[in-house]
Amino acid sequence: MKYIIWIFFIASMGSIIAGFAMPGGHNELLIGLGVVGLFVVVFPLFSWYRWKDKDIKDYMITKESLDRMRENQKSEKKHK
Repeated sequence: MKYIIWIFFIASMGSIIAGFAMPGGHNELLIGLGVVGLFVVVFPLFSWYRWKDKDIKDYMITKESLDRMRENQKSEKKHK
């Protein structure tokens, strides 16, 4: 999956660079396709790939996590 994301990223960046570098009438189309490729294909694939094995509850603020943070702060103050 990592290589597929890299391929799409390189293709999108190549399209953007080609749109700026090449003379012709399709510059805006190349740049637009590159940007759409980045934001519609690359970014969602990258986000899914990085978060697929993570538990969302580890990143949410709940009563238990707040209690844990308070306990950690109290223990840090005692050690100082």
